[in-house]
Amino acid sequence: MEKPQHTQAQLRESNLALVLSQLRIRSPLSRAQLAKQTHLNKSTISNLTGELLALGLLHEVGLDTSGGGRPARLLAINPHAGHVVACELGVDFLLTIVTDFGGSILWRTRLATEPTHAQDVILAQLLASVREAIAFSRQSQQRLLGIGVTLPGMVDVEDGVLLFSPNLQWHNVPLRQMLEEQLNLPVYVENDANAAALGEHFFGGAGRVRDFIFILVDVGLGGGLFLNGDLYRGTRGLAGEIGHMELGRYSDRPCRCGKRGCWEMEVNKTSIVNRVRTLLDVRRSSSIPAMMAERDCPLTLALILEAAAAGDGVALEALTETGRVLGLGISNLINTFNPELIVLGGVLSQVGEYMLPAIRETLAQKALLAAHEQTEVALSVFGTDAIVIGAATLVVKAVLSNPKSVEYLPHAVSLASLAFSQEGGDRSADSNAVLLTRY
Repeated sequence: MEKPQHTQAQLRESNLALVLSQLRIRSPLSRAQLAKQTHLNKSTISNLTGELLALGLLHEVGLDTSGGGRPARLLAINPHAGHVVACELGVDFLLTIVTDFGGSILWRTRLATEPTHAQDVILAQLLASVREAIAFSRQSQQRLLGIGVTLPGMVDVEDGVLLFSPNLQWHNVPLRQMLEEQLNLPVYVENDANAAALGEHFFGGAGRVRDFIFILVDVGLGGGLFLNGDLYRGTRGLAGEIGHMELGRYSDRPCRCGKRGCWEMEVNKTSIVNRVRTLLDVRRSSSIPAMMAERDCPLTLALILEAAAAGDGVALEALTETGRVLGLGISNLINTFNPELIVLGGVLSQVGEYMLPAIRETLAQKALLAAHEQTEVALSVFGTDAIVIGAATLVVKAVLSNPKSVEYLPHAVSLASLAFSQEGGDRSADSNAVLLTRY
């Protein structure tokens, strides 16, 4: 059977994406260097870069004088190509940022959400937060490239639907459709750990790594599997739910997914707090009770981290034990996937330094020697922003894959598209909720 031929337009779009891909990895490059890297002739490169410059996706950043002849102009991806709105919808908070095309954060807002509130109420808060971010971007007259949203759960990326979130207890939420209808901008929806893995690859410490796993710990535990140079999604896009591996006899705690003994129940932030409580019940030589009494506050992860930094034995013991359980699960991942790198993010970005020794000790005991010796374990360079940077990366990746798409984006979003009230303020959360109830 004869293979279908690409049209000239498709070939050009593919070549535009190829040029951007090379510049993302090796920037800055001259046109001659681009021709060598892409195996395209110099005339084609000249035309492609001219188009990308006109689209505002590239800019010239100086001269290359290393060749000894006439200096060549160097090109790089333009961080001012547009703005990106990115949202991390967590179990009990909502973080929204605006970044430039290079991933630098220009604006942020974070608000607490109540997990017991109705889905419509939380989605209304999300919509209001996005509108606030768009309003900020509109002030600079930058075009908006799109909106990236991450959620804790199983996501149908192609349709932008949250299929199921055990920790939110949400089912079949058509989030992309809901937001695109309200905002008239492209929306990309992804699982939080997958997005964090993409962000680490695009803008973080895994840029040149072909095989790594991003492990995200917060209320739950998820994994982004970046294998053979790309995100591995599985048959239906649901790969990476590593938090629901069973630890056998180690744990019999019920999980919100409906099973018992899931890995995430032994390493999430609640488990750390519970370990400290257990240790305090049997050993009082700790500064933590005095800290709680002095501040009249409950036991929190932030307080445990503060105590650990001061050398408190109970805090350090609880974190060490959590590190051992993390190492147990990670050893299974190393034996299965043989990654070059394991990146720890979420809560682990805050307490990971206290867990890493125990993690590495456990890997030495449990992982296959030939595999774990080649695997580095590191904390995410983005700390607690890893997921939301990943949300922004969804938009950046989409533009790099289809550069011509920016031709159809408005240079600045109008007031009308933000659906402001006649008084000039944002719609209230209640009003936003009405817009979402039909879903």
